[in-house]
Formats: sequence, C-alpha cells, structure tokens
Amino acid sequence: MVMTGGGQHGRDLGMPSVPGQAGQEGRTRHEVARLLLERGPITAAAVAAQLGISPTAVRRHLDALHADGEAETRDASSRGRRGRGRPAKSFLLTDSGRARFGHAYDDLAVSAIRFLAEHGGKDAIRAFAEHRVAALVGPHREAILGVSDPEERALALAAALTREGYAASTQRIAGSGQREPMAGASAQLCQHHCPVAHVAAEFPQLCEAETAAFAELLGTHVQRLATIARGDAACTTHVPTDVQNPPRDDTAGSTKKGMPA
Repeated sequence: MVMTGGGQHGRDLGMPSVPGQAGQEGRTRHEVARLLLERGPITAAAVAAQLGISPTAVRRHLDALHADGEAETRDASSRGRRGRGRPAKSFLLTDSGRARFGHAYDDLAVSAIRFLAEHGGKDAIRAFAEHRVAALVGPHREAILGVSDPEERALALAAALTREGYAASTQRIAGSGQREPMAGASAQLCQHHCPVAHVAAEFPQLCEAETAAFAELLGTHVQRLATIARGDAACTTHVPTDVQNPPRDDTAGSTKKGMPA
C-alpha cells in the first residue's frame, strides 16, 4: 500500500480533535467527494451551494482531497461573463478518489470464474490459476533463477512480487529444532497485499497454483502458513534455505519444463 505522508499531514492539519467533530469532518469530506463523483468537473462554489456549507469549508476538503491524490483540477468552462481575478477551477475525482466508492471488479471476477467452473469444472479452474501465476512470475523468471543462493533467490522472488503489487518481503528464520518442515535454516516470504484476495477466498486454486509456482522457482518444497484470503494479515510462505544447488535457468538451451529438449 502506498503511504501518502504529505496528504495525511494535510488532512490532519487544522482538523478538530473532538471525536464527534472529526467524524463529522470525515462524513462531510465523503459527501464532497461523492458530489465530485456524480457531477464533476464542478467548482468549489457549486459544491458549497449544493451541500449548503461555507466555501471556506469546501475549499479545505477539496485541498485535502487534492493533496491525497484523490482529486484533480482543470480550468472551469469559460461560458458566461466572469469578473477579474484568477480563473475558476473545477474539481473531479482521480482513479484513487473513485476507489473510495468501491469497484465491481471482484464481483465480476468471481462471476466469471463461477461460470468457468460451471462449464469447465475443476480442471478449468486449475488451468486458469496456473496460467495466471505463470503470467505473473514469467517476466521475472530469468532473474530469479539466475540467483544461486537460496535465500537470495527468495529475496529476488519477493522483489518480483513487489513489482507486481504484492508488497512482498522476506524474513530470515533461524533453525530452532522444530519438527519438519520447519527445522533448519529457512525464511518466510510475506506478501502484505493480495490484489485477488476476495476472489481467492472462494477459489483457493489461485493460492495453490501460486504456492506450486514458488516451489518450482525456489527449487524446494514450500509451505503456506497463512493467507489474506483466509483472513490473515499477510500471505506467509515458509521457504527452506538450506537446500543444495537449486535449479538454474537453463531454458535457453531447452524447451519449456515438461517438454522434451
């Protein structure tokens, strides 16, 4: 998740500290954003007139939305006479601002996969999940397999997943004498965000295919310990790092895995 430090500061500056007042402030800002969604581009004066609040208050909310990247401006229409001074600005929501009001993308994806399951069965779902994860890690495959050290390879995989929007990291876990498969040198691969978590909650094949792809890339058996789709805070995968000679990228001299050279 991208943190907008400056925007957050702007949103807090000058806000009332009383909980009830802060809640009202948030509700008003949401109504301002909704008006931009429904009628934007729209001027601050028009927002104030529509909501029945002062232009000063409207400007504060619009400035906060703009600072957070949720609103943008453009020159207002020049139709009609205007007095002297700066041209009026119209405000409208950005993609980030529209995200306040949700999307139907998850519902659409779930409906599509349900249709696929109904007409193609479990094999079709599994094939789709495998195709999706192959497309996800494929562009990074050569870079990951080019690293020989198991722990460094896990770091390379985390970096690749982060570039794909999964906010991934690794954490070294010292051997603790626990029963297999946790004993020995290992790392935990953590994905702090999952763009398809709501879909994966109904179709765990997405997580299963992802785990299998990680095992193949890292050259070792991995174990999923937690998933966002099941309500955990992060998707956590146990990765043994005491494996010897993980596979290298030899695709240049042969065909794809499973096909004769």
